[in-house]
Amino acid sequence: MCSDFDRDPASPAPAGEITALLHAWHGGEADAMERLAPLVYDALRGIAERHMRRERPGHTLSPTALVHEAWLRLDEPSGPPLRDRTHFLAVASRVMRRVLVDHARRGLAERRDARAGIGARPTLKLADASPEEWSVTMLALDDAMDRLTALDPRLQRIVECRFFGGLSEDETAAVLGVSARTVNRDWRRARAWLEAALRE
Repeated sequence: MCSDFDRDPASPAPAGEITALLHAWHGGEADAMERLAPLVYDALRGIAERHMRRERPGHTLSPTALVHEAWLRLDEPSGPPLRDRTHFLAVASRVMRRVLVDHARRGLAERRDARAGIGARPTLKLADASPEEWSVTMLALDDAMDRLTALDPRLQRIVECRFFGGLSEDETAAVLGVSARTVNRDWRRARAWLEAALRE
């Protein structure tokens, strides 16, 4: 698996080459993902680093481990086809968030086994949070994202792209098939809704 990401420092691959490999992968071409890995590794690593900057200090996952765990989950040619590089990165970011949420859920379950009750209150200031508070916050955010999906799936996808994936307004607009102006407006609405949901 690790060798899939061995790469030389050559210039980034053209977007068209990545798109072709994504289509080949969904078409059942066995080695397409292996050829894709070195072309997207740096972008995936950047997304993982953005995710990890929002985590508590001393997290047991590194950005590299997060990329590899997400890659294992991505390396299953099921679900709707990935249209292009931007769409792939948006989906990869969503998968990374699921990895982190699952990690938080496991950690919280282990600590609850060790002692009953934690009394932690969700907070967005994760840098100062204890492991218990961090886990509760991650799970509260995940619950809020699920509620946002039920309320307005597009708002949830904009949060995935902008907050978790680090995509620009234009990139998010391309993924969702809407205008950048719509992304800007909905991004403000989504942030306000999430902040209110997490204060409840």
